[in-house]
Amino acid sequence: MSQRAATVTRNTSETQIELSLDLDGTGEHEFTTGLPFFDHMLAQVARHGAFDLRIRAVGDLEVDAHHTVEDVGIVLGQAFAQAVGDKKGIVRYGHAYVPLDEALSRVVVDLSGRPGLTYEVPYTRARVGDFDVDLLREFFQGFVNHAQVTLHIDNLRGDNAHHQAETVFKAFGRALRVAVAADPRMAGAVPSTKGAL
Repeated sequence: MSQRAATVTRNTSETQIELSLDLDGTGEHEFTTGLPFFDHMLAQVARHGAFDLRIRAVGDLEVDAHHTVEDVGIVLGQAFAQAVGDKKGIVRYGHAYVPLDEALSRVVVDLSGRPGLTYEVPYTRARVGDFDVDLLREFFQGFVNHAQVTLHIDNLRGDNAHHQAETVFKAFGRALRVAVAADPRMAGAVPSTKGAL
C-alpha cells in the first residue's frame, strides 16, 4: 500500500462493512456486497480511477438494498478523505466525459472540503435486473458527505439504464483520478488561496 491509503470499518445494526482503498494503485479490486450490479459499478470506479479497492459488506438485504448501498458510499467517502490527507500538491479538480454506446455522462469533482451533490441522471427505467437505480444517488450522497467533496454528475444522454449508470461510475472514477493526481507545480502547497481545504 502507498502512503495515500486507508482502511475503514463500519458496524451498525443494518450493515457491517470493511473497506480498504489505495489511491496510488493499479485498479485491482475485490467486492462482496451481495449486490452483483452494484459490485459491477464499483469495479468501474476502481479500474478507471486506478485505485486499489476492496469492500466486504454484509447488509440487511432481506429488507432492502438501501442501507448497504448508502453505507458503502459513506465508508468509501471516509476512506477517501483519510487517504487524500491534507491535499497538498494535488490537482484538486477533476472532470471526465465517458461514453458507452448511446450513453454519455459527465462528472466534475472539487476536493473542496465542502460536501455538495448535484445529480441529474434521468434513468430510462427504474431497475437494472433487480437493482433499484434510485439507490445510486444515495451512494453518491453518502460519499460526498463523508469525503467532503463537491460532485456534479450529469447523464447527458442514454437509452439503456445499464449504460447510463456505467458511464456515470466510469466518469466518477476518472474524475477522481485526475483530482488526486500530483501537480508538480504546486510543490506541496494546498491548491487554495485560503491555504487549507
